[in-house]
Amino acid sequence: MVSTGDIDPMTVRAELARLKQEHRNLDKAIEDLERVVSDNRVEIQRLKKKKLALKDRIAFLEDKATPDIIA
Repeated sequence: MVSTGDIDPMTVRAELARLKQEHRNLDKAIEDLERVVSDNRVEIQRLKKKKLALKDRIAFLEDKATPDIIA
């Protein structure tokens, strides 16, 4: 995971791409589990929490990658 200090833009873009791919993979895994009728509720909830954490990290990095504009 990339730290929040002075971040190299290339590193941020690479980390964002990795996180977005992982987010898509989790989305697919959740969809697959929801299609199967069984006792997967706990696993689905765990994956959804992980997906939400990834979404928060993506938003944080995108915010850090956007330069502050003082109007």
